[in-house]
Amino acid sequence: MARLTAKQIYERLRKRALKYPGATEDHPWGETAIKVNGKVFVFLGDASISVKLPHSRDMAHDLPFAEPTHYGLGKHGWVTAHLDKKSKTPLDLIEAWIDESYRAVAPKKMVAKL
Repeated sequence: MARLTAKQIYERLRKRALKYPGATEDHPWGETAIKVNGKVFVFLGDASISVKLPHSRDMAHDLPFAEPTHYGLGKHGWVTAHLDKKSKTPLDLIEAWIDESYRAVAPKKMVAKL
């Protein structure tokens, strides 16, 4: 199987996040933010993704490609994963984290639509 380029990874994760009910895209601070009901559940940069992980945050911190999100967000459950070739970030895991983040941020009636 061919390796995905950084742009292909970015697009794959962006499209995945936008499939959730009520998901919208915004571009504050030069990054892509995917929101639901006006609240961010994914920050997507060129080589990183940040998500809110209330359940798997501690496990995520043990992985070599993940760290608490900067700007004080880490203390509120946000985790940043670095999407570089060296770390070989497992995209299936990142997609599961997008799901967890959506469920943590979205209103319960939107989560019920899943």
